[in-house]
Amino acid sequence: MPAPVLVLNESTKRETGSKVYHANIQASKAVADIIRTTLGPRSMLKMLLDASGGIVLTNDGNAILRELDVAHPAAKMMLELSRTQDEEVGDGTTSVIILAGEMLYVAEPFLEKLFHPTVICRAFAKALEDSLAVLEQVAFPIDVSDREMLLNIVRSCIGTKFTSRFGTLIADLAIDSVNMVAIDLGNGLKEIDVKKYIKVEKIPGGQLEESKVLKGVMFNKDVVAPGKMRRRIVSPRIVLLDCPIEYKKGENMTNAELMNEEDWSMLLKLEEEYIQTMCSQIVKFKPDVVITEKGLSDLASHYFSKAGVSAIRRIRKTDNNRIARACGATIVNRPEELQESDVGTGAGLFEVQKIGDEFFTFITDCKDPKACTILLRGASKDVLNEVERNLHDAMGVARNVIRDAKLLPGGGATEMVVSAALKKKASSIEGVEQWPYKAAAQAFEVIPRTLAQNCGVNVIRTMTALQAKHADEDNANFGIEGHTGKITDMKEAGVWDSFGVKAQTFKTAIEAACMLLRIDDIVSGIKKKQTGPKAKTPKTQIEDDKDVDSEQAIPE
Repeated sequence: MPAPVLVLNESTKRETGSKVYHANIQASKAVADIIRTTLGPRSMLKMLLDASGGIVLTNDGNAILRELDVAHPAAKMMLELSRTQDEEVGDGTTSVIILAGEMLYVAEPFLEKLFHPTVICRAFAKALEDSLAVLEQVAFPIDVSDREMLLNIVRSCIGTKFTSRFGTLIADLAIDSVNMVAIDLGNGLKEIDVKKYIKVEKIPGGQLEESKVLKGVMFNKDVVAPGKMRRRIVSPRIVLLDCPIEYKKGENMTNAELMNEEDWSMLLKLEEEYIQTMCSQIVKFKPDVVITEKGLSDLASHYFSKAGVSAIRRIRKTDNNRIARACGATIVNRPEELQESDVGTGAGLFEVQKIGDEFFTFITDCKDPKACTILLRGASKDVLNEVERNLHDAMGVARNVIRDAKLLPGGGATEMVVSAALKKKASSIEGVEQWPYKAAAQAFEVIPRTLAQNCGVNVIRTMTALQAKHADEDNANFGIEGHTGKITDMKEAGVWDSFGVKAQTFKTAIEAACMLLRIDDIVSGIKKKQTGPKAKTPKTQIEDDKDVDSEQAIPE
């Protein structure tokens, strides 16, 4: 009897491929389920255990996902979504994962019915385009000069965080710091670089209420010669350098053969003269403070203290850039190229203070600082780390609102408006794309549904009532109040979402879902090494230049 032959027709191939789709969707949904409980003001906290035995308590989506160790490639892609969202807009890291997971979940029934992934992706892309158009209609502009309005926006966006219990403190810090570093480029454009020019300095001890935004910068350094150099200077002239103020050492091993005792004295004298010349070139501009990123020798310290100049060495490049922006100085690479215009005169006070066991240098009261430091005080390192994470989100929201001054109602109201609009439009779409399009509209409801779940209310009743509200277009502002779970007018409650964050969340989530749906196979590119007695020794081969493996070519 002949052996049975397996005939792979088109539908069979698709069925075997659906196993990969199913695995990808399950992995993505598992990641979404991990952080689903961290959405909303009544969210749960996660306890993270790191490799060194430390414990972190947080409900920040990005912080949780950063610590996850996952093996499945689809799950790894989901983790990247959170990182992308965090770098792009600084907030919405939890929402983007939940929405992407739901988009994949609603696509699964269509894959089982042998819909082609391209058809589903086309419907999702159309849904994304229409949802962004709905956002534009629902959004309304605001006046960024109205501080009370800005405070309400930032507070509502970080109302889900640990620091919401401290009132407007974090929102105040975020708005003050973002306004300080904002540069107007004209034509309504603003450059706000939060990462480069806002530094968060965490010092345990004291109360959280003592935290403040410095009108300038601070860093963890003391002057080179504490007894001889001034630690407090009013209206200082500051010179910033990117070069060592010490005798230049040879590039390679340098040997000098000395025949006489005088030669040794001559060598020392040359070294002294070289350093003295460097110091005199700097001192002739009458600086009060000299700060360098490289080393500064004891001899240079002596010359500076004689001239009444306070010196600081080995400062970080990033700190040096912030000082330059704060006091109007220019970082100079060679002392002989120093000019009067390079000296920073914008600072009001240079002061070194001892906080706890360490010394900190403050350059504050700057005239027009375009860089600043946020000084955070708190009971412990764990509290300070969580406050810093919340502050990062708050600064992201403030930056987005100032850059693109448009708002949307919060509490899941925007998602319900988008969902209702897409459901209405789904009936006008021709062909099989209508069904995945309708499913995408359904998927947007996951945000208000999750908020209701985390409040502990009856989810089905609440969602049915909310859908009934949004059947009337005049109720676009109704969403779920995060503390009680009741359906409330978000405009009256003062709960808002930033337009930039919401638009980025939709784009990232749907585009990532489409990308994962397009994967029909996972191929491992890792070679498995044979072990044991059966492992054959490879035959000697002559390789061309083209065939040489660069890693094998390097001798151990």
